[in-house]
Amino acid sequence: MVLKLFTDSIVNRKVYLDNAATTPLDERVFNKMLLFLRENFGNPSSIHSFGRTTRIAIEDARETIASIINADPGEIYFTSNGTEANNLAILGIAQAEEEDSDRKRILSTVAEHQCILEPLNHLGELGFDFTLLPVAKDTTLSGEILTQSLSPDTSLVSVIHYNNETGGINDIRELCSLAKKNNSFFHTDAVQSFGKTPIDVRELKVDSLSVSAHKFFGPKGAGFTFAKSGTPLSPMILGGSQERNRRGGTENPAAIIGMAEAAKLAVNSIEQNLEIVTKLKSRFVEYLLNSGIKNISLNVGDNYSPYIISLTFNSEYYNNDAEAMLMYLDINGVAASNGAACTSGTLKPSHVIMASGKSKKDASGTIRFSLSPLNTIDEIDYTCDILNKMAANFSL
Repeated sequence: MVLKLFTDSIVNRKVYLDNAATTPLDERVFNKMLLFLRENFGNPSSIHSFGRTTRIAIEDARETIASIINADPGEIYFTSNGTEANNLAILGIAQAEEEDSDRKRILSTVAEHQCILEPLNHLGELGFDFTLLPVAKDTTLSGEILTQSLSPDTSLVSVIHYNNETGGINDIRELCSLAKKNNSFFHTDAVQSFGKTPIDVRELKVDSLSVSAHKFFGPKGAGFTFAKSGTPLSPMILGGSQERNRRGGTENPAAIIGMAEAAKLAVNSIEQNLEIVTKLKSRFVEYLLNSGIKNISLNVGDNYSPYIISLTFNSEYYNNDAEAMLMYLDINGVAASNGAACTSGTLKPSHVIMASGKSKKDASGTIRFSLSPLNTIDEIDYTCDILNKMAANFSL
């Protein structure tokens, strides 16, 4: 296939619509971090004044994050990213609960991020029994299916909050309530929802929750696991007493402090940001519906996050080639993805999109555009115009 390029757009336009993969670092966050990259460099485990300075700052950050989600500071465990945060919760709870009660059954869904699925596969190799439950078209899990799947030996249920590829929103409060009736622990991957919607762990009643800083204008290399007091949690990284013996290794003070600042800024702007991205998404949907592009489907609905737009080209009418499509967009200045950043480098059809009922060929023609309040209406219009041209380019 020969791609028709538009040289004016190559030179003049750069539109970033891959915010679910990562966001730029907020300048205010960077300025907060700078002091701990230069002057306050002490190891927080050291007892001298250099160490105490960074230790105090880390504990202040812990209190800030705990207050945001209505947790106790002692329930926050700092990690290096969302993947580690999910691994700590899944592996930590499952293995500790096996030791405590001998329960070894885990429930999750087919639409989870790989950093949930791969730890589950690892547990399966260790003799645990895990089941991936089917999801609806919007990639959410129904309470009925969860209820039917629970059993007395179910130790843990893990369900993503905002799906990272479709934006489908699970009713975590309802699902957690059902798990609690079975005396099962409940974890949620909140990497895509934190900072975009209010989260109160006491209201949700979750036992654990995972977050990654770079999804809300914080630094890469910082995340946290909330683990409710009394939740069994075996350490995954050994070799130090940091994080109350749950996560060995010297902390990254600058990243932790930056994460707390980014979290504070994000939650203070939730309503304002939501209003902006809702208008952007509405404009995107309206433009495409009226553009004349045929045989595409917008994976949107009432139960989706406005921050994510999933678009599928019907493989009966288009030459669906994820790599070529993303290259076409990139050459024309638009950054998007075909799924999670951790797996999109492989350019394999998304397991999440196929879980929603789409074929492998249709999944190969599904593109994710993820928004931020930094995007503009003009960028949306430009992107839709490029999509219109791309549709003509890839039609059979």
